[in-house]
Amino acid sequence: LADAGLSADEVDAVEAHGTGTRLGDPIEAQALAEAYGRGRDPERPLWLGSLKSNIGHTQAAAGVGGVIKMVQAMRHGTLPASLHAEEPTPRVAWESSGLELLVRQREWPERAGRLRRAGVSSFGISGTNAHVIVEEAPAVAESGGGRGELPVVPWVLSGRSGAALRGQAERLAAFVESRPEVSLADVGASLVNGRAVHEHRAVVAGAGRDELLDAVRALARGTTEGAAVVGERDDAASRVVFVFPGQGAQWVGMAAELLADSPVFAARMRECAAALKPHLEVPLLEALGDSAALDRVELV
Repeated sequence: LADAGLSADEVDAVEAHGTGTRLGDPIEAQALAEAYGRGRDPERPLWLGSLKSNIGHTQAAAGVGGVIKMVQAMRHGTLPASLHAEEPTPRVAWESSGLELLVRQREWPERAGRLRRAGVSSFGISGTNAHVIVEEAPAVAESGGGRGELPVVPWVLSGRSGAALRGQAERLAAFVESRPEVSLADVGASLVNGRAVHEHRAVVAGAGRDELLDAVRALARGTTEGAAVVGERDDAASRVVFVFPGQGAQWVGMAAELLADSPVFAARMRECAAALKPHLEVPLLEALGDSAALDRVELV
């Protein structure tokens, strides 16, 4: 508590090590009562639970399991119940301890001017004991773009053969058609991050659901109508060549929309701008919106 700069009553709950033993649990509860329970408002006891009652002892992962549990409890505003604790051990003076067992699920509401906090304990058989205090993250305001759909969304598909590629396109079209609520951007992210990349490849791009579905259906039929590009990996090609154009390929405001909508792209652009700063008279990000700067050979 001293290291965290907190008082005991600023912590709402503790995820105990709680292995369910007759000897260890009372000792742990008494230690928590001494650290957190003294002088505590009876209307605001320290809520006490243990994940081990729900999923058992996960050994080396027990501590991180407790952290995950309390972070999710903060996220959902709910303190989960600990199972099989309806009859607390008589070896703890619960009435005067300032503690109360979570024998049922309880709401963990927000309170003005106060963040949710919880302690998490994990004890090792070798004597390596840990207790951390976790605090809910500050609210982050959504960016102007929010989680809305992107102006143009790419969907990337691949297969081990042309037939496999067409089959994936057919299944993707059926999936999206059956789920009108699905986010087009989320589908694109899942295709990129959750699928292996095979030899036969295609990408379709569209500004809306109908345009994307038309392109995917065409791909499933073996045609490339609409905004679809199809290709096959050449196993003989073992090296990558970067080709850079001369002047004339840049324009004022290029990438501005992507900078505003994609935090990942914006972060990488800031890294590039920082790396190039010693070599440029005009900062890179400023040059993108400056028509005079884009006419300078050393920039473009």
